[in-house]
Amino acid sequence: MTTGRLPLAGTRVLELSHIVAGPAAGLVLADLGADVIRIERPDSDQARNLPSGAASVSQFLNRNKRSFAVDLKAPAGKAVFVRLVQSSDIVLDNFSPGVLERLGFGYEDLARVNPRIISLSVKGFLPGPYEDRPSLDEVAQMMGGLAFMTGPPGQPLRAGASIIDIGAASYGVIGVLAALLERERTGRGQKITSALFETTVFWVGQWVALAVATGEPSIPMPEMGQGQRMGWGIFRLFETSDGEQMFVAVTSDAHWERFCKEFGLLDLLADERLSSNAKRVAARQWLLPRVREELRKYSAAELQGKLARAELPYAPLRRPDQLLDDPHLNETNQFMLTPFPGRGTGKLPKLPFRSSDYEFSLRRPVPGLGDRTQVTRHRHPSNHARGL
Repeated sequence: MTTGRLPLAGTRVLELSHIVAGPAAGLVLADLGADVIRIERPDSDQARNLPSGAASVSQFLNRNKRSFAVDLKAPAGKAVFVRLVQSSDIVLDNFSPGVLERLGFGYEDLARVNPRIISLSVKGFLPGPYEDRPSLDEVAQMMGGLAFMTGPPGQPLRAGASIIDIGAASYGVIGVLAALLERERTGRGQKITSALFETTVFWVGQWVALAVATGEPSIPMPEMGQGQRMGWGIFRLFETSDGEQMFVAVTSDAHWERFCKEFGLLDLLADERLSSNAKRVAARQWLLPRVREELRKYSAAELQGKLARAELPYAPLRRPDQLLDDPHLNETNQFMLTPFPGRGTGKLPKLPFRSSDYEFSLRRPVPGLGDRTQVTRHRHPSNHARGL
């Protein structure tokens, strides 16, 4: 790993966002080297004031950014923002539909000021019949089929993270990167819109395809049983002797052979009723209790050792807090030490990919509200933009 020039160095982003989706898109761009300036209301954004520690999400999503506090409803604030747009590459927002347009900062307005500007809007829905509806991560998961697939029958359940907010933000960034490439050819920017609902629908595409192929209604994953619709005979969590849980997958005949040999289940290996994955799927009713009984003989540590020797896909069940001590994440430097007000520094995840040319680092701690505004507060508003 080298600490070379980050690929988006020299790119300026104006981030008009709140909570998760918009800041997540800004985080990706900032970690990749863009100069991301959060344009915030002088009375702060909502995420900074969430109760019971929930405001810590701001520490995760706003590193490597700057903050400029300005009232975009005031004439002087509008003038400052226009000056910033003139010298920027990307304007990012996740406001409700129509908010920027009412302020006079829709894409067409921005493009008149700077034809090279690229606009990224992370919305609840793409343009169409639903586009004016307010949305949230939960809304998208519920109406997009994901909560139905995740929870038990009659108990739809959202995923245990803001995956749709972050997913829609990430797809939006992909669109922005493509727009930056296209701008090199045309010299003009474009408008990119990504959406929570459509992201959810894309993610359940495998279940949509299954419904099309079979003509049958979808079944929640807890009802279908782990691995049933995934098509594998052994594909589930098993209990260990010390009360832990271990996910084990046998997804090929070679896996099956190594599994049986490692655990001394040679009678199962020789059983013609189990000689293919299709047969093992059909035999699950009597096969799984035998496998469950065998794996319960071992502690979690012992079971991991045997599964590793057999070169099988496996995973111990972990809580998010336990990841802070994960040897792989720590040895591969996948955490970024980040200041936490009143708590020193803490480890937060880096972006989940690597480059041979650069590595991610904390170039700027999470900004205080209007950290760049303070530098220029005695200047005339028209000079604010030059002070950044």
